[in-house]
Amino acid sequence: MNSNQRPSGRVAARGTSPGTLEHLGFILTSAIVLLLLFSLLRLGLLVYNHELIGDTPAASFVEAFFNGLRFDLRVVVFICAPLILALFSMRLVAARRWQRYWLNFAAGLAIFLGMVELNFYQEFHQRLNGLVFQYIQEDPATVLSMLWHGFPVVRLLMAWAVLSGAAFAMFAWLNRRWKSAGRQPNGQRSDRSVRSWPVRGVTLLLCVLVSVIAARGTLRQGPPLRWGDAFTTESMFANQLGLNGMLSLYAAGKSRLSAERDNVWKPSMPSDQAVAITRDLLLGPNDRLVDSETAAIRRDYQAPADTRLPIQNVVVILMESFAGHFVGALGSQAGITPNFDRLAQDGLLLRRIFSNGTHTHQGMFATMACFPNLPGFEYLMQAPEGGHQFSGLPQLLSARGYDDLYVYNGDFAWDNQSGFFSNQGMTRFIGRNDYTNPVVSDPTWGVSDQDMFDRAAEELLKQDGSKPFYALLQTLSNHTPYALPDPLPVEPASGHGSLDPHLTAMRYSDWALGQFFEKAKKAPYYKNTLFVLVGDHGFGAEEQLTEMDLYRFHVPLLLIAPGIQERFGSTMDVVGTQVDVVPTIMGRLDGAVRQQCWGRDLLSLASDDPGFGIIKPSGGDQTVAMVSGDRIVVQPKGMEPRIYNYQLGAQPQSTRTETTSADAILLEQMKAFVQTATASLIDNTAGVGGRSPSEGVVGTVREPYE
Repeated sequence: MNSNQRPSGRVAARGTSPGTLEHLGFILTSAIVLLLLFSLLRLGLLVYNHELIGDTPAASFVEAFFNGLRFDLRVVVFICAPLILALFSMRLVAARRWQRYWLNFAAGLAIFLGMVELNFYQEFHQRLNGLVFQYIQEDPATVLSMLWHGFPVVRLLMAWAVLSGAAFAMFAWLNRRWKSAGRQPNGQRSDRSVRSWPVRGVTLLLCVLVSVIAARGTLRQGPPLRWGDAFTTESMFANQLGLNGMLSLYAAGKSRLSAERDNVWKPSMPSDQAVAITRDLLLGPNDRLVDSETAAIRRDYQAPADTRLPIQNVVVILMESFAGHFVGALGSQAGITPNFDRLAQDGLLLRRIFSNGTHTHQGMFATMACFPNLPGFEYLMQAPEGGHQFSGLPQLLSARGYDDLYVYNGDFAWDNQSGFFSNQGMTRFIGRNDYTNPVVSDPTWGVSDQDMFDRAAEELLKQDGSKPFYALLQTLSNHTPYALPDPLPVEPASGHGSLDPHLTAMRYSDWALGQFFEKAKKAPYYKNTLFVLVGDHGFGAEEQLTEMDLYRFHVPLLLIAPGIQERFGSTMDVVGTQVDVVPTIMGRLDGAVRQQCWGRDLLSLASDDPGFGIIKPSGGDQTVAMVSGDRIVVQPKGMEPRIYNYQLGAQPQSTRTETTSADAILLEQMKAFVQTATASLIDNTAGVGGRSPSEGVVGTVREPYE
């Protein structure tokens, strides 16, 4: 056979390589497969969390899937970008093996994240976000143990392998399909003319233009598609379904790694105006402002005499995931907290208290350091700013000569607890390695709540009364993977679907709490001790209460002390958050205190003051909300605010309403509060500092205390 009868190997390879039209077809069909894959993952998320559907109409989920296609299309454009850019060279077009490797990797990653998101959303009611990075940087052994023991890892990995294999087979089939398209009987391509650079150049230009439009996700002028564009229905679950987990995780990573702290709220008003509004919001007639030139809200405070209590000691009990929605004393009929409910009959129960964040480290920080959860500073216990001296309970009571004690089930290295609280003035720590023969020794977190409370009772009984003391007792059993005693001392919860394990653990924690108080009531210190019981955060239920999901924030705050019901009654409906705990505690003690808490003494407010709270979810979400009375103003960053009326208790509900002039004031107060607190943190002026009350005061706000 001569050269005229058989082409050379190089020419044959070129002649049998894909042409422009075949490559275009491969890109288009690959994109369709990816879109179908994302829709399948979205459907899986819907089915896996079907308990959250409630009475949401099907039309809302149809709308969510349509919104999701727009977000998915953005991801697909980025995945297909290397294939589009291959049009620069026919040699790149022919490199189909590497294109398939890339598509298989992208599809496998999308499927893996989709599997992760099934339980992630069930736990947090959020798409993948900054919490993923936070857990990755924590102790790997603990995180892996939590995942292995708390979630169906094997089943999820099997599902990932099957779906990834199906995607691999599909892309292989598409490759064969488009390789054979346009091939003549002699094996040559019929579109040799369209392999020329001018044709490929025009095709590339058109593909880029279409891709840019698709990547924007919208034809409107201004910014491209944003997460708020998925919030088009009345169902928060449907709205979240409309997002894409890969995009939300990418946005969280970009924000987290930003050197410019893009997730910090930028000032929206002159600093003097923001400080003035914040002072008006926080300072009352019993506050005297000090160091006004250098500190925003540093003040000397002494509660009115008729609001103080005959107490000496303080015990704060921070209850893991103790959601107000399932507390009987707050209206639940589920029977999960009988011991807490009985204790509530002996104390003062504040029924409209919210956590400042949705994770334990934020609950600890807000409760003990009385500083809020701010955009850009969610992990203060681990951040450099966490090394500042805050105006918290350790600082204030250590200065008064109090002994201290911190009893915990787990490892104090988690969330940098030992470093943070040591820096704040605590000295005695009892953690997971300090227990002998515990009832439960969980490889993930530590010992059980029963062990923690038993040890706490022993340690507190050692106090001889020569010095006052304060203690922080923190529970942990009500956290996945819910390592509980066998046999259980309580009946397992039932009838709540996927929440049953969580509620069983909550019922067990409640039982352990009851056992502790049976011992504490017999101890000599009980008669002059203030007990403060508060949840570190809540957790989601079958439905979502407002866009901010108040079920994840609503927690009980119970104060038990001699004479407290005679002074204040048995319940109170003023709104507050965990940053109000420290000033409320200090208000029950004798003597003036210099502090800079970003909350107020809830038991000394005017009778017509509805209270307020600034709350923010975890995970890098920059949405902030302000709750006041029965209204909540939700402000997503860069979006229009949303206003709701809400109701807690036995029949919780919420209704979105139009913005009123009163809501506009709340919005301004919230922005001023966040701006002023952020500036104080950055400038390291958020702590006590200044001079002692005996050295005099500088400046006044309203009338000074008597």
